[in-house]
Amino acid sequence: MDKYGLIGYPLGHSFSIGYFNEMFQNEGIDAVYENFEIADIDNLREVVDSNPSLRGLNVTIPYKEAVIDYLDNVSPVAREIGAVNVIKVEHKGNRTVLSGHNSDCIGFSRSIEPMLERWHKKALILGTGGASKAIDYSLRKLGLETLFVSRTPKPGMITYSDITPELVKEYNVIVNCTPVGMFPKINECPNLPYESMDHHTILYDLIYNPDETLFISNGKEHNANVKNGLEMLLLQAFASWEIWNNK
Repeated sequence: MDKYGLIGYPLGHSFSIGYFNEMFQNEGIDAVYENFEIADIDNLREVVDSNPSLRGLNVTIPYKEAVIDYLDNVSPVAREIGAVNVIKVEHKGNRTVLSGHNSDCIGFSRSIEPMLERWHKKALILGTGGASKAIDYSLRKLGLETLFVSRTPKPGMITYSDITPELVKEYNVIVNCTPVGMFPKINECPNLPYESMDHHTILYDLIYNPDETLFISNGKEHNANVKNGLEMLLLQAFASWEIWNNK
């Protein structure tokens, strides 16, 4: 039986394990998906060595960037992004070859593209972690100018205190790549001038639990177009399967 899985720490509620095991059952695929909660990325090799039937892994927080140093190959797209969330595991004789890919960019691009109109030319990316790098890559490929927002001052980025109503009018696509507002802290949201938003604004939240974060509900209150991260998650999971199976 082939095995697939997810590495990260902590894992807690995992969408992937339910999604893939249900897919395997529904489509009669002889495979299983497991969670591998590892406290250190150094434990990746142990996971691979102790699971000889492993064919693929997803990578989540906090290892999307750190995992690159542990791989034999990295796709040009994942290399440019600087983050990996899919590992293809191939057994070649007595060697196990690990190849890194990024399906976050595929899922996000396919999900946000139908929302974009001619007036969407600039985007704010909230957060600076591995997921935000894939979002930045995707938005730039879709023709948008991007600007990162960080909690602390960093070169080439702005902080939340820099976000004025005028800036929100100009950068009218805003993507939340932070965990702010995620269950159980559902009464929190990024500090933005929501009152300056309107139907020209897109708010996209990578969070999918809860379905409607305070970030999204604040945007809806001012007629912004909103979407949570569930569709992206489904699309990137499907792209992961295609990568693992050379489709």
